[in-house]
Amino acid sequence: MTLKAITLAGPTAVGKTDLSMTLAKSLKGVIINADSMQIYDVLRVVSARPSGQEMGTIPHRLFGDIDPAKAYSVADWQAAAMDHAEEAWENGMTPLFTGGTGMYFTSLLDGMSSIPEIDPDIRQNVRARAEEEGSEVLHAELEKLDREIFERLSPGDSQRVSRALEVVLSTGKPLSQWQKENIPGPLKGVDIAGRVLKIVLSRPREQLYERINQRFAEMFESGAVDEVKALLDRGLDKNLPAMKALGVPSIVAYLQGDMEKSDAIVDAQQQTRRFAKRQMTWFRQQFSDWHVLDLTSATVEQELAALINDFKGL
Repeated sequence: MTLKAITLAGPTAVGKTDLSMTLAKSLKGVIINADSMQIYDVLRVVSARPSGQEMGTIPHRLFGDIDPAKAYSVADWQAAAMDHAEEAWENGMTPLFTGGTGMYFTSLLDGMSSIPEIDPDIRQNVRARAEEEGSEVLHAELEKLDREIFERLSPGDSQRVSRALEVVLSTGKPLSQWQKENIPGPLKGVDIAGRVLKIVLSRPREQLYERINQRFAEMFESGAVDEVKALLDRGLDKNLPAMKALGVPSIVAYLQGDMEKSDAIVDAQQQTRRFAKRQMTWFRQQFSDWHVLDLTSATVEQELAALINDFKGL
């Protein structure tokens, strides 16, 4: 059979879940999660994972599969996602990768660098320093150690700044150099053949921010606090990715008495808006050849119908 796939990206709260369901119904799709937080099993509400009803009507894969005690890597995700894609193709279905984690999509299409395992002691030291000194201090160190990554990353992007520093300290080679020695992405051949439908969703910024604000206020009242309390009760390392999910640090501060409820909600909303802004910048710069669908456009239904018809004809 002809191998085809769909990649559907967009910032948080833009409306990916609804459109992924529409595409999956039209194109006999299997929805494969490409969101690094929706992968964890405890964070259903906090990560805005699709509901049980939604996942019951269309096949969904890699949603809530991973214990939050595990630091799940891009390589882990790529391997699991492609296993599900292969299964979909074998069953005559279309894999539909959807989410907001840009590096997941990049790993599929452009590939990954073959970075060796990082020395655990170096990783622990870098992460502890990021917590104690702030990522801005580590970012400044990158100016001499990896100038290219230094210019690419925001000083406040703690996770990526820490990663870049631990790579150069552990391997002796800058992350930017490793990234130029890519292993081709597993979807690259399908993409080159023109059989990957690549879509980025968008909305006007103010409308997106309003959706973010409303959604988190609703999350706070509908189970997000209980989910974070469950994480705290397990005594998980605060540097684990799940403990840094959008909204989690704010709710932790509320539960520990360091923030009032209203302040925690406002803080989480602000952090989420900032994250969405970074996502939009990433997609604009990295996915410039993707179809951009403005979900508020008067012609969005016609644009989507044309994309679906073209895809069916591939």
